[in-house]
Parts: sequence; C-alpha cells; structure tokens
Amino acid sequence: GYGFNKSHSAAYALLSFQTAYLKAHYPGAFMAAVLSADMDHTDKVVTFKDECDRMGLQVLPPDINRSVHEFAVEAGDTIRYGLGAIKGVGASVVEAVLQQREAYGAYTSLDDLCRRLDLIRINRRVLEALVRSGSLDALGPNRATLMTRVGSAMQLGEQNSRAQRAGQVDLFGLAGAPRSSQDPVGFQPEWSDSIRLQGERETLGLYLSGHPINRFEPDLGQFVGSRIADVLSDRPAQGPGERPAFLGRRASLAGYVHEVRKRGTRVSVELDDRTGRIEVTFFDEVFQQYRELIVKDAVLLVEGQLRFDEFSDRWRLAASRVMELDRLREQRAQRITLTWPDSAPPELFLTRLSQLLAPCRPGSCTVAIRYSGSQARANLELAPEWRVRATRTLLDDLEALFGREAVRVGYAPPLADSQSALG
Repeated sequence: GYGFNKSHSAAYALLSFQTAYLKAHYPGAFMAAVLSADMDHTDKVVTFKDECDRMGLQVLPPDINRSVHEFAVEAGDTIRYGLGAIKGVGASVVEAVLQQREAYGAYTSLDDLCRRLDLIRINRRVLEALVRSGSLDALGPNRATLMTRVGSAMQLGEQNSRAQRAGQVDLFGLAGAPRSSQDPVGFQPEWSDSIRLQGERETLGLYLSGHPINRFEPDLGQFVGSRIADVLSDRPAQGPGERPAFLGRRASLAGYVHEVRKRGTRVSVELDDRTGRIEVTFFDEVFQQYRELIVKDAVLLVEGQLRFDEFSDRWRLAASRVMELDRLREQRAQRITLTWPDSAPPELFLTRLSQLLAPCRPGSCTVAIRYSGSQARANLELAPEWRVRATRTLLDDLEALFGREAVRVGYAPPLADSQSALG
C-alpha cells in the first residue's frame, strides 16, 4: 500500500550496498559505529550485541582506563563498551573522567578516582553504577570489595577537595596517596554470578560477563536431555507429501526468558540457554496457570510439544508445563558436597558455615564436606539435623564462601515418568 518511488529506491539501494560493504570488510568498526549510534536505546544495544556475537566480534566490558564515550574498536575483532552507554552515568561525568585520564594518566585505585574527580557531579549513585557495570574492575580485587569502599573513597576525595579549596598542603601525602588495588583492608568475597549479572543488567541493559544459565550449567543434564542448539540443528527430513519428522515430539528445554510478546490470546516467549534461542508459545489456559513465572529474565524449565514450523522454517515449542529452575533444583537436590579450602581457618569457616545453613533447616538435602589437609583426608557428612533446603540463596552464599568449583549438588533421579523433566 505504499508507493516507493524510484528516487527513494535508488538511494536506499546505494546505502544498502555501502553499509553491507563496510559490515563485510570492516566489521569491528562498523558494529562499533552502529552500537554508538543507538547507545541511548537499550533494546537496540541488546540486539546489536547479539549480532556482534553472531559475527564473532567480542564486546569487552567498560573500563575506566580504556573506554571512551562511545563504543570503540580496541584491537582486531574486539569492541570496548562505551562509558556513555552506562545507565546513570551522564555525558558530563564521562567528559570529566576522560579529561582527567588524558591529563594525568590512568586511575590507579578507587581512592585515586575520587581524589581526582569533582564529587559534586560524580556522586555515590554514579560510582555505584560504575562498579556494577564492571567499569572499575581494574581498580580493586572484585566488585563486592569496591562497592564497600565507595563511601570511604568519597570521604577521602571530599577531604582532599576541602583541603585544596582552603589552600592546605598535606605534608605527608596521606590524603592523596591512593590505596593499592590489592589492599586487603575491607576485602569482601566476590558477588555470586546472579548478583554480578543483575548489576550488569541494571546498568548496561544486558548480561555482558556471563549468562543467567551459567550457574546451572553443571546440573542441566539432570533436568533436560538436550540444549536449544541441539534442537535447532535438527531440521526434519521429509519426502514429497510427507509430514515433517519429529512433529509433535515432547521436549524439555531450559533457559532464561529473553523476551515476552503478547499476541491476542497467545503469549510468545524467546527462551535463551546461551547455545541458542527458541520461541515458546503459551496458549491462554497454560499462560494463566503460570503467568507469575513467565516474566522477562526468569530462568525456567519449559516442557511441551516440539514442532517444526514450515512457514518460518524453524522449531517452536508449545508449552504445557513450566517451573523455575531454582525451584526444581531445590526440589530434586539430595546432597551438597563442599570441598574444604586448603588455607581456610577452621573456626572462622565453621562459624560462617553454620550461619549460612541455619536459616535453611530443616530440609531433605544432606550436607557433606570433602577435607584434604597436610596430615589427614576425610569425607564428612553432617548430622541429620543439619539437612537443609538447597535454595538459590544458600548455594550462592556457599559459593561465595568456598568458591564456585568447591560446591557440588547431587540430585535424586526423576520420578517414574522419565519423559517428564518436572517429574
């Protein structure tokens, strides 16, 4: 219904050719420019980041000592995230950061950053956004520690500013001496993956340093028989007049909800498990049953009927049952095994461990400790009264205390109906 005249057609054809040429021959520079052009629109940044992944371009996290205002090519096929694309960090803040960096060199610590910048414009909210986005990773041992140091670093910066305004000179250089990034004072265990990724989601609009499904990776084989990429790679073979193979096959897939779209009485969800994405359809009756779970960024296990849509040439899943993956893991967990760190002080660790386990008692999940020291080795199982519920909070806290690789969960086998991942 739209009359697209020849002058428009010719102009668009020329632009299409030029941009296609640039994308093919200068992919890094082209995608950096595309990301920068829409850096204020989070939804578009997410789409373009996905395209970078598809093209094999790595998008590096923002860095207070490397990033500029826009997205920029750093080396080869890598693009550095622009400071101007961080939510809550305005253009004037980025300008001040870059001016100081150009004039006096890289920032060496959080204290150094606060000492050199105007804390009237760069307030606590801005600093916390920089921490959560990963922009200050080079200035401290981890984001959790940096976040706890924001207050004291701002106090030091304000003290230094007052002294300068009053014309005072610090004879011993105490106010201006930046603390080393390795300073153990105030050290905090790193945030769990879920907290770290949520901080990136809030400040960047996307998960940059990981994927919400990562924390379930070691256990996914207990819940699903295949990943989304495995399903998408199987295009059903069919002869003339034959119906596609696998039509109506039941399947269970896990992933996080990347997008939710409502179309009349149907709801479509884009499910992403890092290996691929698939569209999941919820008809009204199923959607009403699980509507509280079907929200953006939820990590779900969806069971339903898998079919190949010839019109769109792709697989779709018609959902029949849904469960939060955290909830399913809690229900099926039978045993938590903790590997005791070599250098852990027993009294401190035992006290902290009992504090973490206490709120999750009673439960049905046994807790065991694998100890290996210079003089003894043992596998210890805590008494039945220390059985717990394997909640997401408990597992996150245990990983923060022992380390991610030192926490392993053992599961009960599925119930008699082996076709159902949800039992």
